Amino acid sequence: RLIIKGSLAGAAVYVAYDQGLLGSGTQGAEALKKAQAALPPAIQEWTSYLGWEVRALPPTPKFDFSPSDSWNKGVQSVMSALSVAPARACEYTVEGWKYVKDLVK
Repeated sequence: RLIIKGSLAGAAVYVAYDQGLLGSGTQGAEALKKAQAALPPAIQEWTSYLGWEVRALPPTPKFDFSPSDSWNKGVQSVMSALSVAPARACEYTVEGWKYVKDLVK
């Protein structure tokens, strides 16, 4: 069982690498576009092979999503938060000391 599971996991990683899903954001976006183009014909072929009758397939959803842009925005947000963290820590410390001094008075 362990060998079968390991083989399936290895095959999944290989297919993901081969399709460009483990590459850059632009490669991932291209792979997503390829999948959106290939999915409806593949489903139609499978249903005809299995003998199922599919009257009308719903259209595939259109994504206006760029993984590379989202990644860049996330990295910029994290770096921005890290760059102001020391200043914010000092501000919160000063406010905390003021609060404690007011309580002691």
